[in-house]
Amino acid sequence: QVRLVESGGGLGQAGASLRLSCTASDDSFRVSTVGWFRQAPGKEREFVSGVTSTGGNTDYVDSVKGRFTISRDLASNTVHLQMNSLKPEDTAVYFCAAKLTLSRRVHTNSRDYDYWGQGTQVTVSA
Repeated sequence: QVRLVESGGGLGQAGASLRLSCTASDDSFRVSTVGWFRQAPGKEREFVSGVTSTGGNTDYVDSVKGRFTISRDLASNTVHLQMNSLKPEDTAVYFCAAKLTLSRRVHTNSRDYDYWGQGTQVTVSA
């Protein structure tokens, strides 16, 4: 069982930056694709970004390309999501998720993921 803990959420104004972190309790995290998803009130959970186990491949939803950057630190079992130029429409609860795989493809479907964190709130005001 892999336990994921997100941190770094909070409140910011449009244009601000926040960095989310997802830390895992188990070294199997190192052989996992990690994804960030978000869910706004009344909306379905959507894929935001993901990174493969080696960090060699990443993917982003179009709405965050050029503003968000995902990275992973294998030594500390942590994946970061740097969010710049935040917009009010980025407001959501952000979840990190892990899928045990060595695939070079980032999975964008939430149903493919094995473990989930509890979520962290990001609120961006206009």
